Amino acid sequence: MVKIKHPTGRLAELLLIAVALAACFAGYFSINVNRTGALPTSFVLHICILAAFALATHLAVRFLAPYADPVLLPAVLMLNGVGLVMIYRLDLAYGPDSQLYVGFKQAVFTLLGVILMVVTLAVVRDYRKLRNYTYLSMLLAIALLLLPLAPVIGRTINGARIWIYIGFSFQPSEVAKICLAIFFAGYLTTRRDALIQGGKSLLGMRLPRLRDLGPLVVVWASSILILVFERDLGTSLLIFGLFVAMLYVATNQTSWLLIGAILFAPAVVLAARMFSHVQARIDVWLHALDPEIYSRTIGGSGQLVSGLFGMSDGGILGTGWAQGSPSLTPFANSDFIFASLGEELGLTGSLAILTLYLIFVERGLRTALIVRDSFGKLLATGFAFTIGFQVFVVVGGVTRVIPSTGLTLPFVAAGGSSLVANWVILALLLRISNEARKPVTTESGVIDTAELEAVIARQHDKRPANEPAASASPAVAEATATPPRKAPQPATWAPRSARRRPANPAPNASPHLQQPFGGERHESAD
Repeated sequence: MVKIKHPTGRLAELLLIAVALAACFAGYFSINVNRTGALPTSFVLHICILAAFALATHLAVRFLAPYADPVLLPAVLMLNGVGLVMIYRLDLAYGPDSQLYVGFKQAVFTLLGVILMVVTLAVVRDYRKLRNYTYLSMLLAIALLLLPLAPVIGRTINGARIWIYIGFSFQPSEVAKICLAIFFAGYLTTRRDALIQGGKSLLGMRLPRLRDLGPLVVVWASSILILVFERDLGTSLLIFGLFVAMLYVATNQTSWLLIGAILFAPAVVLAARMFSHVQARIDVWLHALDPEIYSRTIGGSGQLVSGLFGMSDGGILGTGWAQGSPSLTPFANSDFIFASLGEELGLTGSLAILTLYLIFVERGLRTALIVRDSFGKLLATGFAFTIGFQVFVVVGGVTRVIPSTGLTLPFVAAGGSSLVANWVILALLLRISNEARKPVTTESGVIDTAELEAVIARQHDKRPANEPAASASPAVAEATATPPRKAPQPATWAPRSARRRPANPAPNASPHLQQPFGGERHESAD
């Protein structure tokens, strides 16, 4: 039997990584030339180190997940590389004595993220086993979300109590979103049929039963508690949006979207009236250019307006690397790094970055479409939605489409917790895509129903009925092959006296038990 070698896509991945590294090296080169007119003495060393990191990730995927999607890793490397280049450019403007000088720390977190990605690929060989930890993931997520409220380790930074300090600052909600995605995928896989059946119909929509609303109410209450006590609008919106989106994907019922909007929208309105920090963000969104709001020391619109003017100064093609003034915007390397990139790369560079995110989300959703099990479909959808929704919330806040939430741009903005967690998300997506794109192999005596269907279709279209498909496994060929007909026996003559007529059957006997006259006995196939 000829063994068919299936393409893995690793060569394409390596070529795309080379393109991503070339773009990042070009930015690094331009910054130094435009800023100082000369290259630093460690320029070649920095390039070699970054290339070694990229090659290490490629080799890890090649050996640990050889059939993984070949586009996911290059897209992330380019996003992470552009973020490092922009942070390096801002460090030159801030100076080494500034608290915002975080380039080296961000490089360390990138290295840690790469290491955790490799460890995740090595440990999680079968993502389906994560379903066994569905409710444990829920408990861990709740504990992580409540951890910043602890009196000793909890920290309030920039008005939001979402940090803990354990020798270093850490944001537990970034890890909690991974645990919640695993919980949602496991719960919805188990309860999908009950959620689809629903209860009564109203205005053409199938409403869920009251007992099925329990998990939704728990998640709604958790997101509102985060909004109220931790003052973190972004995390609460991300958690609730993730659950409602996965509910819609699992059930295909628009009623869940309507119920989610009904539950969350009034809570935000009530929070805006009760809590000053939420109202301040809405005021900045609606009246950013108002002199009174702009001149506020705390909760003013100066940061947003500065970012908007910076992006307008960039125009279509941008001012060029190290030719603008993005450091004038507060937190230009974290919350408003998209505005910094928009100023120096222009609308063209901003659209290129958004395209990279779009490619990442598209490949994640494609993985969800082709993977064979429901848990993998929901898990891949949850991870892709998490990245895509976070990008929408961040870019929407910077461009004044929606109120600012305080989330960070995935893989690009300064922030170790978010960066490391997103690398773990990448590893899990690579693992799921590896299983989805891996060629289907069946052991002897085991038939894959999807393969059986395809083989039967090919047999009817192209092959004789008694010829099994060449590409099918032996078990499938044996199951689908039509047995050959028996050759007819030649008629033999016998004297009339030798022929015996059978005894007459009982008059009440069933017709299918009666034997026909002459020849051998025949039984009905009934």
